[in-house]
Amino acid sequence: MAAFPSPRSGPLVARRDFMAGAGALFLAGLSSRQAEALERSDALFGAACRRADGSFGCAVFTEDGRLVSTVALPERGHDIAFDPVSRRAVAFARRPRTFALVFDPLTGAASRTLASPPGRHFFGHGFFSPDGRLLYATENDFDASRGLIGVYDVAADFARIGEFETHGIDTHEALLMADGETIVVANGGIETHPDYGRQKLNLPTMEPSLVFLDRRSGALLEKHVLPKALHQLSIRHLAIDAAGRVWFGCQYEGPAEDAPQLLGVAQRGSDLRLAELPRDDLAHLSNYVGSLAASRDGRTIALSSPVGGTMLVLDARDGSVLRRAAMKDGCGLAPDADGFLATSGTGIVARLGTAGRQAEGIEWDNHILAL
Repeated sequence: MAAFPSPRSGPLVARRDFMAGAGALFLAGLSSRQAEALERSDALFGAACRRADGSFGCAVFTEDGRLVSTVALPERGHDIAFDPVSRRAVAFARRPRTFALVFDPLTGAASRTLASPPGRHFFGHGFFSPDGRLLYATENDFDASRGLIGVYDVAADFARIGEFETHGIDTHEALLMADGETIVVANGGIETHPDYGRQKLNLPTMEPSLVFLDRRSGALLEKHVLPKALHQLSIRHLAIDAAGRVWFGCQYEGPAEDAPQLLGVAQRGSDLRLAELPRDDLAHLSNYVGSLAASRDGRTIALSSPVGGTMLVLDARDGSVLRRAAMKDGCGLAPDADGFLATSGTGIVARLGTAGRQAEGIEWDNHILAL
């Protein structure tokens, strides 16, 4: 593979527009604490979390870590999707769980619980179509060992109306490209089955891939597979830069001493390319990239390793490292006005590179979504 010489967050809704859509009745019902948090914020973010009593939930919060709302989840969540048209969000279960919860980000009120069909489970990621009419979710057909994109009709109370094959297994994150018509999919290549929990069943025969699909028909547009020598480099997370290139982050399932490159770039019509991160930076990632995000302008890419307690910011033009930050158990990343917001499993919310703020009674899960 050659060395490497529109953003995950989707459309960003300004606070004033978000609040205008909420209406006077909602505003009147806010506690003084919620109202203060919203008044002082420039943006809102959402993430799955664990609460002080050990239960699981999803929280909406400001860039300085002040909570706006929380909603209970039956088990651990992973990531969320947001529809700026209806201003609803969906929290997805962590694999191999089978629920997704539809809720109002401002109030935390749940309106619908989705269940994956028999023989399927969610992989924790999803997104809405540009018009808000369809929800797409990454799923596992575990008995047939097939990765899927499930398609849900929002107007029909989120009825599941179809599915697309992803031409791989362990279908983790999927994003919609800037054209609104192309889905890019990270197939991690790891076989799992709920009967075995989260055990990895095929490490000797893994085949990670990155796939482009037609959003409307599900037709395969392109499939890119890593070389055999890197068949244990599981492609997990994605971000899209200003030039429309797809950055992918990996988790290595082979011997720790191999220490392969963990970040790459994909484009339609070209082979996958791996970035050439400096060896010192690569060592601090500990063979594990947990999250990726593109800045609002798409000019920089951030990546995190909760295993290595490290976050990096790269120039999207040439892959050079611009910033380094240490964050214990830091994983969640999302674009904010000044660069990136980060969260940790210890409950910290911080602008990348700052000390940040401890969220009250919250431990953050893997991902953040900018609302």
